[in-house]
Amino acid sequence: MAKVSALVLRAPGTNCDLETVFALESVGASAARLHINQLLAAPRQLHDYQLLVLPGGFSYGDDVAAGKVLAYRLHHQMHDELSRFRDQGKLILGICNGFQALLKAGLLIPPDHGDRIPATLTYNISGSFVDRWVTLRARQPNHCPFLSGYGQLYVPIAHGEGRFICRDEAAWQRIERSGQCVLQYVPGRDGSEGYNPNGSQGDVAGLCDQTGRILGLMPHPERHLLPVQHPQWTRLGLKRYGDGLRLFQNAVHFLQ
Repeated sequence: MAKVSALVLRAPGTNCDLETVFALESVGASAARLHINQLLAAPRQLHDYQLLVLPGGFSYGDDVAAGKVLAYRLHHQMHDELSRFRDQGKLILGICNGFQALLKAGLLIPPDHGDRIPATLTYNISGSFVDRWVTLRARQPNHCPFLSGYGQLYVPIAHGEGRFICRDEAAWQRIERSGQCVLQYVPGRDGSEGYNPNGSQGDVAGLCDQTGRILGLMPHPERHLLPVQHPQWTRLGLKRYGDGLRLFQNAVHFLQ
């Protein structure tokens, strides 16, 4: 069987592209790294791949807002190609900064009649960068191919602008009814308070589009592929795999 081909798209400031390539190659995919300028010079090369991943980091230095410049370029220079890519039944994944870019580009929640996206990712409610491990619950995992078979997963976060908020209650209710809120922060094994690290509305940690084939999430599954990456593996013992590995396996199995 031919390998699934994945494109890891990087921009100035991206810093998780190599870990993402490692994750994809660990589950049998063929992964290529490409700079956004190279893709924009020849947009049709996107269709040589089956999976597009926007990894974490600080694209364009987050100079305007996290992911905003990359989102602008994707929306205004790649919109038709990205829409065609999705409509061909392929998959798109955005991690952390990639999630911010997908949301602000209108690929997860389309703009309304005023050409405004009714939700965003903004500064953590604490006003500071947060770097810690979190427990996530997968909601309706069968709706999103990336999350098939997941109940809960334990993965790290590292962001300063991860608070999901909607423009109004009506926008939030539409997202809830559509089943797009597919990952939520939940209390861990110790049941401690403060499980929502950024104050996200509805404890949102990840969203998919209405097809389920585009997923964005703030936590980093590529940072928990190996069991020894768990911060308490010496106490709790080694699992066979890290909790983030299945997300990439699911994508490859779906595309095969």
